[in-house]
Amino acid sequence: MGDIVGLFAEIVGPDNAVAGDDVSEDYSHDESLTAVPVVPAAVVKPGSTAEVSEILRVADDERVPVVARGSGTGLSGAAVPTPDAVVVSFERMHAIKELDTDNHVAVVEPGATLAQLDEATAGVGLVYPVFPGEASASLGGNVATNAGGMRAIKYGVTRHQVLGLEAVLAGGQVIRTGGKFVKSATGYDLTQLIVGSEGTLALVTEATLKLYPRPPLAATVLAPFTTVDEVTRAVPRLVHSGIGPRILEYVDALVMAGITGAAGLDLGIPADVQAKATAYLVVVLESSHEDRLDGDVAAVGELLSQLGAVDVYVLPPQAGAQLISARERAFFVAKASGADDIVDVVVPRAVIPSFLARVASFAEEHQSLVTGCGHVGDGNVHLSVFQPDPARRQRLLDVIFAAGVAVGGAITGEHGVGTDKKRYFLELEDPAKIALMRRIKSAFDPKGILNPGKIFD
Repeated sequence: MGDIVGLFAEIVGPDNAVAGDDVSEDYSHDESLTAVPVVPAAVVKPGSTAEVSEILRVADDERVPVVARGSGTGLSGAAVPTPDAVVVSFERMHAIKELDTDNHVAVVEPGATLAQLDEATAGVGLVYPVFPGEASASLGGNVATNAGGMRAIKYGVTRHQVLGLEAVLAGGQVIRTGGKFVKSATGYDLTQLIVGSEGTLALVTEATLKLYPRPPLAATVLAPFTTVDEVTRAVPRLVHSGIGPRILEYVDALVMAGITGAAGLDLGIPADVQAKATAYLVVVLESSHEDRLDGDVAAVGELLSQLGAVDVYVLPPQAGAQLISARERAFFVAKASGADDIVDVVVPRAVIPSFLARVASFAEEHQSLVTGCGHVGDGNVHLSVFQPDPARRQRLLDVIFAAGVAVGGAITGEHGVGTDKKRYFLELEDPAKIALMRRIKSAFDPKGILNPGKIFD
């Protein structure tokens, strides 16, 4: 391995290749609650696509496993290396190469962060709309995991925003897919095949992303309900209204208390209303016109009242922004509270009430605490599971995932399979589809060097 690291050092420079005891523990894990950290054999930090190409050529020749890494904010163990692997860290490749305001696209390197892109696009009145909850997340990581977030109800997830890619295949070949156009009927869509592949098919070195006009006005409406069932049954009516919220979230009372407490946020909800509420619906509306926004807020408030809300509150702008920021930190609040796992099952929106009822029944049956919040507008349910016994927790997750799949859902809506969800994916997915995915993996990566052990064994 020492000779191979020497070859990598010749490619990226001696200051950008480390091995053995010099490898920082930071490269051994992502934010998964269950994946076991593993220190890789080496870390290399390329500064260009040409260097990535040479790294993969050498790795493929020597059959050295390669794991791509952005900011390490993933939640599925997809960035956890094997002990014999080389981590390719994109921390040096963080440029926003172009903001094309005429075509409404950004061209970025994989190490660029969401915060970096948001600051750049704000200066030209545009926005990249995917906010999965962590502004320090890298855009390459977002592409690899098909990141979602609260704004997916209006804008969709990462794959809806990626117009084209530059990517390096296992043998070092560089390919370009897509471009600055929004549609194509030319052959297989390799862009969308690579998006969400968790670094198992290719290493993305550049992404062309769709941008949107940045609405200058927003309003946050908060509605407490006496039952989760009422909250989830209100969602289809809100969607059907045609108002088009930017964010549509449900938060159960325990999670709301946790995230507002952690943020030191007082929303001014009277104590008697808090005592009645078991769940909240958070609706964020946006517009370029104040009168239109005011009309939408009034319409949403009236509809929520008709649908059984205990009360309806239009939060002051600062409080609304603070609540959304607190919701984005829900994972870290759950982690600090001792959550043993985080689940992001996605189901058809209309079956959320019955699915959550079954989850509550499963939690009671397995003597576990399960709290929840989620992107209820698109059916993505986030559950924090508190059950320290691994065997009992696995039995609980078995029935939760099976119930989600049985109603037409999937085991992960945005966190990805990685290592954490691999067992459930392989057990519950159609074997014919898994076999096809394996053949696709083999076509892209014949020697199996790219992120081995993720998605598949």
